[in-house]
Order: sequence, then structure tokens, then C-alpha cells
Amino acid sequence: KLDLYKGNCRVAGRKSDKSLYREDFATFEDDTVYSQKDAEGFIRINALRLRIQKMLEL
Repeated sequence: KLDLYKGNCRVAGRKSDKSLYREDFATFEDDTVYSQKDAEGFIRINALRLRIQKMLEL
């Protein structure tokens, strides 16, 4: 679905039979889909590049 207004075009919606999005998975509150502990490892790994960059600057 597109919105057309004064020469502008904006995506207002979309749908697909093959979409990877599922509304029942779109929550981070339900521990069956996403564990908050996963964030700890992600943050640690993502911060590693910053620590290495800082060490190389010294």
C-alpha cells in the first residue's frame, strides 16, 4: 500500500504470504522466544571491537 501526496510516495503498509515476521514472535517479554541473557553475550562481543580499537590506539 502506498500513500501518494503532492509528488511524494510513502510506503503505508505491506504484506506477504512468505513473510518472516510473526506477530506472536514480535515480543521480547516472552522468554520462550527471546532470553534476556542473550543480550549479555551480544553486548560483550560487540564491545570487543571497541576495546581492541582502543588498545591499538595506545
